Amino acid sequence: MLIHGASGRMGRALLRLAADRSDLVVVAAVSSRGDSLAEAGAVPVLPATRLAEVPAFDVAVDFSLPGAFDPLLALCLARGVALVSGTTGLAPAQTAALDAAAARIPVLWAPNFSAGVAVLAELVRQAATALPGWDADVVEAHHIHKKDAPSGTALHLGAAVEAGKGQAPHYASLRAGDIVGEHTVQLSGPGERLELVHRATNRDIFARGALEAALRLAGRAPGRYDFGALLLGKAG
Repeated sequence: MLIHGASGRMGRALLRLAADRSDLVVVAAVSSRGDSLAEAGAVPVLPATRLAEVPAFDVAVDFSLPGAFDPLLALCLARGVALVSGTTGLAPAQTAALDAAAARIPVLWAPNFSAGVAVLAELVRQAATALPGWDADVVEAHHIHKKDAPSGTALHLGAAVEAGKGQAPHYASLRAGDIVGEHTVQLSGPGERLELVHRATNRDIFARGALEAALRLAGRAPGRYDFGALLLGKAG
């Protein structure tokens, strides 16, 4: 396994947690400058400029920035290996490139790798289906360093509202302190309101989910995979 975006919060968590698993082997990590990382241990850390030199791997786990995404996708295509990505803020052209890549390799992009959020999205879809015409709002809060707003998870939950034939939601974003991630989907009707909430208190939940996704995606047939379906054993 290759970890891409290793110097970020998620990258460091991935390195630390992968080291405790006997079913995963990290062959290399890539960060923007290739600086040494305590969490890497004996895993070599390469700068992004040497991405093409990484040793053989069967799946890449990517939590980087949109500017670093394209070279990694190209490398995965060239080597015919799987890609798991949680990089948010991708441009429409990059999303289209992921769709095209799915014809040749297994790919999985998700804005959130929490098992709880995967279940929440399904509950939101069901609620929107049962409450047609109700107003919908998605409110999210993250730490002050998060750049994209609304968050990818908020947009994912908004899509679940629309998939349930609900009203297109309004979004509100808060950036404060060290909040890991909080998402509230509010459905409002005459005289009543329904709120569905998920709060993350530890970033490790996302890293664990991404590692599990990588383990399950490696070696699969080409295609665009869904994290929730893969996690629940419903993916092809």
